[in-house]
Amino acid sequence: MINIRVPARICFYGDHQDYLGLPVIAGTIDRYINISATLNHTDRFEIQLKDIGTRRTINFNDSLEEVDEGDYFLSAIAVLKKSGLHLKHGYTVEIEGNIPLNAGLSSSSALTVAWIRFLLSSQEFPKTWTNKQVGHWAYEAEVLFFNQPGGLMDQYSIAQGGLIFIDTQKGETTKLSTKLGKLVVSESGLPKKTLDVLKNGRVYGQKAIKAVKQQYPDFNMKLASADDYEKYKHAVPEKYRAHWYAAVHNYQITKKAKKELLRENPDIKFLGGLMNAHQDILQNQIQNTPQPMIKMMEAAREAGALGTKIVGSGGGGCMVALVVEENMERVVQAFLSQGAKDAYEVNLTSS
Repeated sequence: MINIRVPARICFYGDHQDYLGLPVIAGTIDRYINISATLNHTDRFEIQLKDIGTRRTINFNDSLEEVDEGDYFLSAIAVLKKSGLHLKHGYTVEIEGNIPLNAGLSSSSALTVAWIRFLLSSQEFPKTWTNKQVGHWAYEAEVLFFNQPGGLMDQYSIAQGGLIFIDTQKGETTKLSTKLGKLVVSESGLPKKTLDVLKNGRVYGQKAIKAVKQQYPDFNMKLASADDYEKYKHAVPEKYRAHWYAAVHNYQITKKAKKELLRENPDIKFLGGLMNAHQDILQNQIQNTPQPMIKMMEAAREAGALGTKIVGSGGGGCMVALVVEENMERVVQAFLSQGAKDAYEVNLTSS
């Protein structure tokens, strides 16, 4: 039998930055997708998705030329086949987990990474691989294969684990301190609007940066400072200025968070303040946070949370709060009192 366990992820700093080529800080938490598989001596995978009560059969001779949008099972096989994967062994596969679906904790990317790890473990593959390579294959399968607007943060962070700073241009990662305090995740109960939010964030952000570079060809976003928002604002059409602000200032927040998290004992109050500053931009400039979730996070901060933010692309889904131990239960109850579907403690996992 083969058993695979892959964690969920939270982006703490840098939401809506990776597709602009800017860095992010993300970490994996102790909520998981689990795959268990046994040989069935056929030329197919018999897959049971237990959490949603569906079954799927994939034959080894299935065509990979016309893969339905979002079929990451087949896109992952197609990506790995290009790298030398040979399907030789049939398996009966059970998939289940405790990551809330369509809620911002990247259940889909966790499943893709888990599926890739299963394929590599169960089939004939001629090469060695690293966790980073697994993340890149997952990124290819989810984003590049379907020409989607997302970045590589989800796949890279889930595949590598721990808390990491990701240079999304180079694909390089830096391990950071996991001494981030206590964490509470709250499920709002509101469905996400992933593709619409991502598309607007990506297009508007890219057009804002492009407008600046058209007038100032030497401008380098990776070298931008907080002062550059005002310095170059006149070059950005009014329609994209909010996303110009978000690009510049979220980048500064991420750099400050990285510097703090490289310390042996980071200041969690400072990090909570950065989280709040990041959320302020997400809800006011990116506009990805529904009003009910804003009220939930306000209540959590009033109950003692050091920082709160929406998780994932936005429009709904989950929130995370950075707390100290003595305020944990008060923060949980604050989320619930404002109508959250659920709230509970989570922990960062190691790499």
